[in-house]
Amino acid sequence: MAITTSALVVTSSISLINQITNYKNELIQQVIIYAEIISNNAISSLEFDDDLIEEENLQILKAATFIEAVHIYRVVEGQNPTYFTSYNRPDQARTPPMWKHIEDFKTPVQTDNKFEFIKPIKLDDKIIGYVYLRVSADILNQLISSSIVTTFAALLIILIICYLLTLRLQKTLANPIINLATLVQRISRQRDYKGRAESTNIKELDILGSAFNDMLDRTQHYLKERDFAEQEQRKLHASLEEKVQLRTVALKAANQELIETLEKLHQFQRQMVQNEKMASLGDMVAGVAHEVNTPIGLGVTASTMMLDRLNHIESEFEAKTLKASTLSKFISEGQENLSIIYRNLNRAAELISSFKQVAVDQSSESNRVFAFAQLLDEILMSMRPKLKKYKHVISVHCPNDLYIETKAGPINQIIMNLVMNSITHGFEFMDEGKIDIYIDLVSENKIKIRYVDNGKGIPEPLRKRIFDPFVTTKRGQGGSGLGMHLVYNLITQALNGSITITSEVDKGVEFTILFPVRIIDPKTLAKGS
Repeated sequence: MAITTSALVVTSSISLINQITNYKNELIQQVIIYAEIISNNAISSLEFDDDLIEEENLQILKAATFIEAVHIYRVVEGQNPTYFTSYNRPDQARTPPMWKHIEDFKTPVQTDNKFEFIKPIKLDDKIIGYVYLRVSADILNQLISSSIVTTFAALLIILIICYLLTLRLQKTLANPIINLATLVQRISRQRDYKGRAESTNIKELDILGSAFNDMLDRTQHYLKERDFAEQEQRKLHASLEEKVQLRTVALKAANQELIETLEKLHQFQRQMVQNEKMASLGDMVAGVAHEVNTPIGLGVTASTMMLDRLNHIESEFEAKTLKASTLSKFISEGQENLSIIYRNLNRAAELISSFKQVAVDQSSESNRVFAFAQLLDEILMSMRPKLKKYKHVISVHCPNDLYIETKAGPINQIIMNLVMNSITHGFEFMDEGKIDIYIDLVSENKIKIRYVDNGKGIPEPLRKRIFDPFVTTKRGQGGSGLGMHLVYNLITQALNGSITITSEVDKGVEFTILFPVRIIDPKTLAKGS
């Protein structure tokens, strides 16, 4: 009934609104038609300035009782419209001039209980006057009232008929449903599943009753199987507890073994990381030793030459055959050889000093104060034996007056591993790669290292696992897969920082490293020294 009522109300309302709209549109159309007729008839009167004839013509409008007033105004070029003639329904008071509302009533406008409209009177496309027409809306209101009464009366009659049909249908459907509900309640209270639903004259309810009876049959069968299963379960329960106890003991033993295995795995991983650090240090030692041999060898050669020349001069001096030219040549060669010896020994001393500082930093876990730019120069100088075999360019962008206090050893390991990772993987098929290391002060106590190379980049599947242990593309070719894992551990654990990676294939790689430090004022260091 609610749905039917809602549907009827909606449809009746829509129909009523459409009907009212049509009535209103028809009345507006009549207003426009009358205005058109009056304006056409008034053209000749305005042209010959005969207001009496036009007033007599307007008296015909008495037959149209819904027209309340008609005004005709003359238009003289350069002046406001002037009153020409008018018509007022006998029972209506005289309407004041309305020429000031020409713009307001260009189209029929409903105000209060009337429609008002002003139409221009044209002769040869020239406006010679205006006709004002006011029409009563009483007829429209009567039609609307009649439509509303008719619609609501029809709606009420239809709803009464629907209500009576609903009551009759309810009894036909409700009685079998009540019987079925009573059966369900009895079965629910008594737990007696032997009852069955009776057949009815309604097809749908018969289908429901048949399904309900099938459900009762299955329920009875299920209860029998459940009783049998409970008996079997009680038999199994006794043996199950014993099996659970045995299984619990076995799981405890397996769990203990798993914990011991996991601890051994962690120890093995730590040992592998330590071995990686020592291997890196060993490679650096071998490279520096080879690099130091070159200047020392040159120094030995120059000193040996000096000894030979000195013996030759000595023999000539003892034989009293020493010439001034020979002595002058000896002095010139001696100065040159001594300069060679000095330069090479000084170079060897610088290499050994840089290597010593880097080695001490790698083996030390304590903080120290250092200039960041100088630390990077020492790291790259200690790696020169490996770097000189390539044409790769490494550029460091770091303020020279940036002094900080933190652990230098982890920074050494991080920079070395990143550089070697670029050379080994990023520049694998490149003759001349480029590495840029940017050092920026993010805040008063935080440093950002941005490491960028233009290598072949890292594919997405590998990039997601780049910091996992034993991940490498050089397995079987000397790669252990612990380099980037060591970098991650040093940054997150030793420096309490973070590292992120951005890379695309053939577009290089960028590592962003953030870690806290203590900034040192260079002036304070100068005063302390």
